[in-house]
Amino acid sequence: MYEKPADSKYPIHDLIAGRWSPVAFSERAIEPKCLCSLFEAVRWAPSCYNDQPWNFVVGIRSEPDPFQELLSCLVPQNAEWAQYAPVLALAIARTKFSHNGKPNRHAWHDIGLAIGNLLVQATSMGLAVHPMAGFLPDKAREILALPVDHEPVTAIAIGYPGESTFLSEALRVRNAAPRSRRPASSFVHSGRWGRRPEWLD
Repeated sequence: MYEKPADSKYPIHDLIAGRWSPVAFSERAIEPKCLCSLFEAVRWAPSCYNDQPWNFVVGIRSEPDPFQELLSCLVPQNAEWAQYAPVLALAIARTKFSHNGKPNRHAWHDIGLAIGNLLVQATSMGLAVHPMAGFLPDKAREILALPVDHEPVTAIAIGYPGESTFLSEALRVRNAAPRSRRPASSFVHSGRWGRRPEWLD
């Protein structure tokens, strides 16, 4: 198992520094009470108008049919390693506000906040979470019988971190690769676009 704490330039919370997205998971099942805590954390995420536009379809490996349905929605590169995770999920955005039926352009933002809560909660419990853009939305919509005003947004693998020995060489290299992020100075602007803040080293 690899621990890859963030090489942060300034102090950040340990849960943020320690969170990363592995491709190697243990076969250990996730206890139901732990899953409940993850989605309780989702429940308390902020959202526009408190509309809570998120839904999650969850498949547990011990229940083969739902798990395999979700796995079949992943692109092959992700299915190669995600098949070993004990839990797969798909985050789905309700695209219209529940109180007035108008389009909710913030739904994707709110899904991100909800998944962010899940990530932090999972890290606090020793779990690893790997969100994925690599899935087939149209297939997911059909297989999971999603309502017309609901959009699949992010696939998610959840589990305990594991050894990478059973993975391909390419995936082992990926799992061990150092984490990197662009510096804050490349995306924080002062007052207007392109002006670097004086307070930012």
